[in-house]
Amino acid sequence: MSWVDASIDIFGLPVKWTDLLGNVFALATVAFAMRKSLWTWPVQFTGSVLLFLASISAHVTGNALKQALFAALAIYGWWRWRRGTQEHALTVRPATSRERTTMIAALAVGTVLVTVLFKTFDLSWYPGAPLGVVASDAYIFVGGAVATWAQGRALVDFWIVWVLVDLVGVPVAFKSGLYVSGAVYGVFFVMVLAGFVKWLREYRAARPELVAAV
Repeated sequence: MSWVDASIDIFGLPVKWTDLLGNVFALATVAFAMRKSLWTWPVQFTGSVLLFLASISAHVTGNALKQALFAALAIYGWWRWRRGTQEHALTVRPATSRERTTMIAALAVGTVLVTVLFKTFDLSWYPGAPLGVVASDAYIFVGGAVATWAQGRALVDFWIVWVLVDLVGVPVAFKSGLYVSGAVYGVFFVMVLAGFVKWLREYRAARPELVAAV
């Protein structure tokens, strides 16, 4: 057995250590993002690599592709945040109308295209998955990419995109029997809501005129 395939027993179920640690790093990524720490990105990169290895080992190609994309976006995010903090504190802001339109269009068009890709090459949660599950997986894939891109630009909206992703991710994971992933998505949901409130308060606190106008 290779080190990638090694697993530990949790509640009577074998769990790959790469899958377990990868999800721990994923949760840590959200915690660091709430604090706007540059550690967000190397932690996300490490978690993505671990989950990529776990997915390849489990022959879940679609999720492996997702993690490869997240690893690449982590490099982009680190570069954006590092540049934004060289001279001053990282400034969070809502997306512009153009950015929101771009995100919505990317989510809609990307979900359709990735659904076709996943269904054609059988890359979804499990072999022969029905179209509804494949489309949900594609939505999670594209939504995660859009959210990570927005996070790299320090847009408050990225938390909302993650909420929308989790609303689909939690039930799909449990329905597919991926209880660990479902539980992690559930924890993500709570942390993401807390992160959204924190970033929004910070943005409003930096602009008192917004509060006065409400």
